[in-house]
Amino acid sequence: MITRLARVGYDYSIGYLKGGFEAWKKAGFETDQIACIATNALAQKMKNGKINLLDVRKNSKYQSEHLPGAENVPLDSLNESMRKVDKDETYYVHCAGGYQSVIFISILKARGYSNLVNIKSGFRALKESGMFKLTEYVRPTTML
Repeated sequence: MITRLARVGYDYSIGYLKGGFEAWKKAGFETDQIACIATNALAQKMKNGKINLLDVRKNSKYQSEHLPGAENVPLDSLNESMRKVDKDETYYVHCAGGYQSVIFISILKARGYSNLVNIKSGFRALKESGMFKLTEYVRPTTML
């Protein structure tokens, strides 16, 4: 867990919850959850009309390849990025594999945003599914 947190910029882990999430629930503390959607369900929603897509990967990854129409709101600049998100709209959020999007959604939920849906397994799953049009791939080194 410490490694996963460090990968998204959280370097100050001070402990863990003995007994895990079940101990938290058993103690009667508040819980919440993040809505998730699979790629096939997302593809169907997109066929039925325009949806709001947020890509929370770093800008260089976004510029390299992304879903057309997705807005880049990088997790690493969250305070600036969240200004692009309307609390009254529903957004489908992804990163590369699913960790950063869950963190992005969690932080925004704590700040009063409630209409955010995580795309399971992120951009990797969207690309591998073959169900989505992507921008032409640009090798990241050509953008330096």
